[in-house]
Amino acid sequence: MNNKRFTSSIRICACLSTLAIIAVACYDEFDPASYQPVFSISGYTASEEIQQEALVAYWPFDGNLTETVSGVEAENSQTTFVNGFKGQAAGFNGNNPSYLLVEPSEAIIGLESFTLSFWVNATFVDADANGSNDGILGLFALSNPTRFWGNLEWFVENDSKETGARLKVIVAHNSELETDVLVENVQGFFDAWTNHTLTYDATTSTLTYYVNGSPRVSKTTPWTGPVQFVNSGPIVMGTAQFQTTPSLTNHGPEPWASHFTGSIDEVRIYNTALTAEEINALTVLQGKGK
Repeated sequence: MNNKRFTSSIRICACLSTLAIIAVACYDEFDPASYQPVFSISGYTASEEIQQEALVAYWPFDGNLTETVSGVEAENSQTTFVNGFKGQAAGFNGNNPSYLLVEPSEAIIGLESFTLSFWVNATFVDADANGSNDGILGLFALSNPTRFWGNLEWFVENDSKETGARLKVIVAHNSELETDVLVENVQGFFDAWTNHTLTYDATTSTLTYYVNGSPRVSKTTPWTGPVQFVNSGPIVMGTAQFQTTPSLTNHGPEPWASHFTGSIDEVRIYNTALTAEEINALTVLQGKGK
């Protein structure tokens, strides 16, 4: 055999082997995820894209208690950081009463229309073994020291069952008119993460309560136009305004009220009523960690 041909054959084989190695190496580094389309719902790819200019307060609770829009840090009473729906969350313990107090910004005090949204993972506590939760469980309030209930008071109602919770929001207008929204039989509320969103649309004078991105109850208010919060005190998370120590109002604790046990995460307040499509997108995107 001709030596030149033999040498050329070796060189060709060597080149082919090198190309094969390069091809295998490239194949090993191929990332299929990089070729997948970006997830989008209603034109949004991240929760921050939804009405970002209308966001007036946001508590992610990722290692600190700072509200990210105003930079105000919450006053902490026995809460801890726990595993959250997204990152970390604020953890509350009703046996060692814990809650947060936050001075509201002017943007919150002056809300006319609004959206308030958060994720909650509640623990079912039934110490007297009667099949119902032990007292109302305050989740969120915009306090008003001149009233028994705050300007806005959101809580788990008495007689909630482990298989179905009752949630109520009381909203006051100008300290004179008051209405409430009650959502019955919220299944999967205890010991699981659920999203709860309330909107008030001043153009229609309508409150709407959403669970996991779906509307459950809508109600026309006894007032028309923008809501007016007056005499606003601290925001409270984890109990009702009259259950704090000392009480934020001139009324003290009630035996039929208790402190919340569980976790709250991703609290957002907007100065507009998000649409049903936007709320669904916000819930889905948060569920995907976006």
